[in-house]
Amino acid sequence: MYKSCVAAVLAALYWLSAPASAAEGEPIVIKFAHVVADDTPKGKGALMFQKLVEERLAGKVKVEVYPNSTLVGDADEMQALLDGKVQMLAPSLSKFDKYTKKLQVFDLPFLFDDEAAVQRFQNRETSRDLLRSMADSGIYGLAYWNNGLKQLSATRALVNPEDAEGLAFRIQPSAVLEAQFNAVGAKPVRLAFSEVYKSLQSGVVQGAENPWSNIVSQKMNTVQPFITESNHGVLNYMLVTTSKFWMSMPFAVRSELENIVLEVTQTVNKEAAALNQRDRERILASGTSKLITLTPEQRQAWREKMMPVWKAYEADIGADVIRAAMTVNRRR
Repeated sequence: MYKSCVAAVLAALYWLSAPASAAEGEPIVIKFAHVVADDTPKGKGALMFQKLVEERLAGKVKVEVYPNSTLVGDADEMQALLDGKVQMLAPSLSKFDKYTKKLQVFDLPFLFDDEAAVQRFQNRETSRDLLRSMADSGIYGLAYWNNGLKQLSATRALVNPEDAEGLAFRIQPSAVLEAQFNAVGAKPVRLAFSEVYKSLQSGVVQGAENPWSNIVSQKMNTVQPFITESNHGVLNYMLVTTSKFWMSMPFAVRSELENIVLEVTQTVNKEAAALNQRDRERILASGTSKLITLTPEQRQAWREKMMPVWKAYEADIGADVIRAAMTVNRRR
């Protein structure tokens, strides 16, 4: 009698926690929304994830991909995730400071020497721990997807830090990025990614920071006559879902999805550098923007001007996290 009661309770708990579609014998639906074009590292990663799930979990899981803010914009996507309106996102790491301050380490200017250093840090235990740093909010980090190093674009040539003074730059919602542009006398303006091209075109803002692939996919180079190859920061994403949704799936299904996530992540991070190099060459070939290459001395001047941002946010991020990130640079 006792065993039968326990079995009944466990069965009831399982069905209460399982997704409704699975309870009805239909595939579990994963709505994967993002705000960039398909032909970007994140866009390609989402489509690859959809393809592999269709191949390996047909009839069990169905992935629907919504690019270019067609389902939800970047200002609302995190709340949509928590409300269960979408099941998977890959927001930029700047979007998470409401839930944890530690991820702000990725916004610190001139922290990483190159993309290889970023990947080395992401493979460290400190960085893996950051994937679970939002557990209290029910956000479950699955992987880091890299988009590349950021370049500065503007309506005038940015060679020295003082050249940015007085210009309005579009930024993501990040206190660190605000401080970064304040440090060079510029005006940071928070705007949704879908509004960037229009705002650059109309003159609401005069500059932005993006990897090459974002500049090309959104045609920003057509309204930004100068691009400085600054490599001053990184724009990377965290593939996230909710703990409630992820843990509600049958173990075998979840395990296969985690294998797919790992495979896609390796491909995205391997191809991101190639995509950015391709799009850099496209901009040069188009002649739409003048490319400015900084000398080591000029780049160091930018770095020194922005360095106070590190100290200002050390307490929020954690000195141990910043030190762990610094150790991955080969030249320091």
